[in-house]
Amino acid sequence: MADKNDAAAGHGAAAKNGKAKTAARDGPSRLARKVYEKELYRLQGELMKVQEWVRAEGARIVVIFEGRDAAGKGSTIKRVSQYLNPRVVRIAALPAPTERERGEWYFQRYVGHLPTAGEVVLFDRSWYNRAGVEHVMGFCTKEEYHRFLHQCPIFERLLVEDGVLLRKYWFSVSDEEQEHRFRSRLHDPMRQWKLSPMDLESITRWEDYSRAKDEMFVHTDIPEAPWYVVESEDKRRARINMISHLLSTVPYHEVQRVPLKLPPRPPPQGYIRVPRDMQTYVPDHAASLIR
Repeated sequence: MADKNDAAAGHGAAAKNGKAKTAARDGPSRLARKVYEKELYRLQGELMKVQEWVRAEGARIVVIFEGRDAAGKGSTIKRVSQYLNPRVVRIAALPAPTERERGEWYFQRYVGHLPTAGEVVLFDRSWYNRAGVEHVMGFCTKEEYHRFLHQCPIFERLLVEDGVLLRKYWFSVSDEEQEHRFRSRLHDPMRQWKLSPMDLESITRWEDYSRAKDEMFVHTDIPEAPWYVVESEDKRRARINMISHLLSTVPYHEVQRVPLKLPPRPPPQGYIRVPRDMQTYVPDHAASLIR
C-alpha cells in the first residue's frame, strides 16, 4: 500500500513540477496576443517611417541578429520586414562558405552584403559565426578565432566611422525553453526544416556555447557598436522589445510623401480580349473547397 501511495505522490509531484516548468517557460507576464498584435502593428508603422527616412536621407543601417538556435531570431526578422520594401530592406542569411570564400579574408564575403546609401540589411546570423559555431565546433583554427576577436572591433569601428548605423542584438533563451522549441519542431512537418544535426548538437554543447558567447562579448561589446541582449523566453515580448529598442536608436523622422492619386481610366479604344479557350488557365482548385 505504501508503494502505491508513494507512486501516486510521486506522480502528483511530477505533474505539479511539469506545470511549474510550463509556467516558468511561459512566464508570469506572457504578453497577450491581442496586446501584442496591436503594439506590433503600431511599431511596424514606425518601421515604415524609418524605411522612407532611409531612402530620403541615403542612410545605411545594418542590424545583426545573433543568439542561440531557436531563440526567435528568424521570427523577429519576419516581423521587422513584414511590410517593408524588399528593395530597401534586405535579409542576408549566408550559407556555408564555398571553397573560394574559405580562401578569402574572413570578412570579405560579408562586405559584399553591406548596404549602399538608402538601404537596410538585416543579418540573420553574421560574421559572428566565427566566434560561435565555427569556434565551438572546430570549423576554424585557434589562430583564425583569435584573429577574428582582434579584427572584428576594428572592422565594426570602420563601418561606424563611415556612417553605417550598426545595431547588434543577442537573443537569449534558457536551455529548457530551447529544448521545448526543438521538440515542437520535431513533430511539425512545416517547421522540421528549421532543425539540423548542428542545431541538435547545440543541446549537448550548451556550456561551450555559453563560454564562447561570454568571450565574444568581452572583445566585441564596444562603445561604437555595443551588444543589446533580448530576453526571448516569450517570443512576442522579445519582438516588441527588440523593434521598440531599434526604433529608439535610429534618428529618423517622418518624411512627407507626395500624395498619389489614381488617374481616370480612358474610354475603351476597341480592344477585344483573347478568348479564354486560347489560353491555359490554372485549374480552379478552390471551387472544390466550396460545398
